[in-house]
Amino acid sequence: MIETMEIPVTRVKKSRLPEVDFSHLPFGKFFTDHMLEADYANGEWQSVSIRPYQPISFEPSLMALHYGQSIFEGIKAYRDKKGRVFIFRPYDNLKRFNISADRMDMPPVSEDIFIEGMRRLIDLDREWIPARDEHSLYIRPFMFATDAALGVKASETYKFMILLSPTGPYYASPMKIYVEEKYTRAAPGGVGFAKNAGNYGGSLKAASVARSQGYDQVLWTDAFEHRWLQEVGTMNVFFVIGDKVITPSLEEGTILEGVTRDSVMTVLRGEGFDVQERKISIEEVLGAHQSGLLREMFGSGTAATISPIKELKYKDYSIHLDPANFKTAMLAKKILTEIREEKRPDTHHWLVKV
Repeated sequence: MIETMEIPVTRVKKSRLPEVDFSHLPFGKFFTDHMLEADYANGEWQSVSIRPYQPISFEPSLMALHYGQSIFEGIKAYRDKKGRVFIFRPYDNLKRFNISADRMDMPPVSEDIFIEGMRRLIDLDREWIPARDEHSLYIRPFMFATDAALGVKASETYKFMILLSPTGPYYASPMKIYVEEKYTRAAPGGVGFAKNAGNYGGSLKAASVARSQGYDQVLWTDAFEHRWLQEVGTMNVFFVIGDKVITPSLEEGTILEGVTRDSVMTVLRGEGFDVQERKISIEEVLGAHQSGLLREMFGSGTAATISPIKELKYKDYSIHLDPANFKTAMLAKKILTEIREEKRPDTHHWLVKV
């Protein structure tokens, strides 16, 4: 890391912090006073700066708007009881960000801009981090094409930015999920493993249909048979069947390699659980439920953290479980919370101090 990198800082004249009601923080609605910005041109990143959060201007012919070269990440920072600030696993997000960039034919972002820039931005706006349980500072690094031209090709210029947003729980209560059979999120050889904007844009119709039927999100299935489970719209998914914890495999490249997903698997394996990454079909889940072996269903993600699933609907069949009986999901959540709060040793070196 190049900790001596020059990052000019322009501070706000007046903070908006007093205007924010920290007892009511819906996800992604409020943003801190400052943002980080960098431009890519002539084969290198340049003009890295931190300045007040504000609108940006661009040409109507901006290539990102027409051809979808846009990627992002989601990370969280926390403040402990002593006021110290930590970012959770940002190096893993940097790695995934650059995997997404490569798939979308975009330039990688260097560690000094991504990590050190993030640390300085958070340090500047550290008072925005909520001092409440289940609350955090959500970090949104993103990059998009900035050539002002039409023509289907990779852009030659890009903008990288980081925004910060204080937030509460993404899902305040256990979830109801609808198994999607009509629409497809990703197929082998596609961009399912990349955190690109188009993946989310293409998922919105299915999510809207699910919500109109009383469900929170959809559980995506494979593009060919619509029976192999992939991920929920906003998170990876886990099933506790008997004494096994099962999550869909990443092998086909259709599922996002979640940092929280990996954290859950790591801590549960450390507690002696049999955690399996493999293909799992909806028929297996239904069969486990019918035989009484399906113990828990839950999702994991940076925004959602760990969210119990109380209902799963497939065709005319509904699975109902009582999250009050979920021991595995709650243990994983408890361990991760204790690591973040330094009540448990950070043996995996996941916490990066600001």
